[in-house]
Amino acid sequence: MTQVGEGPRAAGSAAGALGGLTVGEVLAERYRLEEHINDDSAGRQVWRGVDIVLRRPVALVLRTPGGASAEEMLSAAVTASRVVHGNLIGVYDAIDEGERAYVIREWIDGTALRDLVAEEGPFDAERTTSVLHAVADAVSALHASGMAHGNVHPGTVLVAADGRVVLADARVDSTTSNEADVRSLGSLAYFMLTGHWPRAEAGRVTALPDGRRDSTGSLVAPRNVRAGVPTYLDDLVMDLLDPKLALPTAQVLTGELARLDTGERLLFGGNGTLRFVDETAPPEPAPRAATPRLLVAGGVALALVVSGLVLAVRALNADATDPPSSQPTGNPAVEVSATAAPQSRALNLTANQVRIIAPVGDRDNSSQAPNMVDGNTKTQWRTSGYTKSNFGNTDKKGIGILITLDKPQVVSSVKLQLSAPGAAAELKGGSADAPSTKAGDKTIFETFKAVEGAQPIGEDSGTTMVFSTDASTPYQYLLVWITELPMDPTESRYPYRVGVQEIVVEVQ
Repeated sequence: MTQVGEGPRAAGSAAGALGGLTVGEVLAERYRLEEHINDDSAGRQVWRGVDIVLRRPVALVLRTPGGASAEEMLSAAVTASRVVHGNLIGVYDAIDEGERAYVIREWIDGTALRDLVAEEGPFDAERTTSVLHAVADAVSALHASGMAHGNVHPGTVLVAADGRVVLADARVDSTTSNEADVRSLGSLAYFMLTGHWPRAEAGRVTALPDGRRDSTGSLVAPRNVRAGVPTYLDDLVMDLLDPKLALPTAQVLTGELARLDTGERLLFGGNGTLRFVDETAPPEPAPRAATPRLLVAGGVALALVVSGLVLAVRALNADATDPPSSQPTGNPAVEVSATAAPQSRALNLTANQVRIIAPVGDRDNSSQAPNMVDGNTKTQWRTSGYTKSNFGNTDKKGIGILITLDKPQVVSSVKLQLSAPGAAAELKGGSADAPSTKAGDKTIFETFKAVEGAQPIGEDSGTTMVFSTDASTPYQYLLVWITELPMDPTESRYPYRVGVQEIVVEVQ
């Protein structure tokens, strides 16, 4: 296990390499050395020890000599000890003996994030969001105390065996600032999603592989490095790493991540950059786990159907500046209690009730459309392959699935089982069909309007997309309009495509 440090274990490190320290030695008449854990790239050793007075395990971070060369380490430790937070490592003591100096801190039985990603591979969206939320919460607490961390990095984030996420090893130097910490949070998310550390954007060169770059040297977005990264998280990460954009405060970022960490998602199909609005209350100083504490996706989707409430984080376009609007009042569908809500039922859709529409370009594999309502997830309708997630260098900006109900009905939800995570879509409704022609497809696309409250919530990292609505208007015609495609790693020439295995429509 690794307890701290930016780089891998130093070559040739040994227990006696620092001042002749040996297992069993007692420092300051209190801290007994039990095991040498690792050396970091800053020239320090980390030991597991025991506080023989309080009889608790501790970690000892030592460097030699002490004095002026250890001043930064000791000063940062003293400052960090004043901030108590569940996602910050506890600092117990800081001692300078002249020939050596050491910091005594909480022992974490776990693994550094750097090593965890190396062993298990990149994280999925939910795990990335949860870990990032925990670290941002810790950074926010430090900033509120007037201190910047200065060393947010995969080697200083520890994931305990019980799932707790802890930020350690604060530093103070000329590059330390609140803005640098927030930028590092974006770099941390990029690393968790891709296994690469964007050195230039993070402002820190390490032994970790650099972020993936295109032929111009620009950083490649996470969703173009690996399949399955949803748009909302991809946008957030790239906004945090964009030097042209103003950064949110750590507190504002923590508020946004708190909503995402409890099952909400940014709206699909948004264009432009993310805009943060300082509308959140101060975050709770409770420790965050490394994995989501609640299996919220399916539960939230069901709760939204029952109560008629829709939870969402507003994705603002580049021109938007107003804060997200509050929930409208005076809508009976919103104010009805859970016990009084109408019970929903699933419709038995048939093959002649679904068809593919494409105002521009081909109706990709339209003969496969009946597979979406045959009750078999092993069959599917699949788009053609494209060179980009937005359908490539064509005028085609999306493709639609038209669902025709037997009669106008109040729709509770529309659920799509997808072949891969990372797609984006929106739900529209209309009152009239149009001929199955290119002109008819164009009419449907231009006349159908967004269904009220139909904001998609992804389950299982996005492989299930649920549109839960609070609409009271009956619809007979529904249009699922797909705007972005995930990458299929098995395809090389035209890698962007998605399959829809099943569609389920629930009505009141």
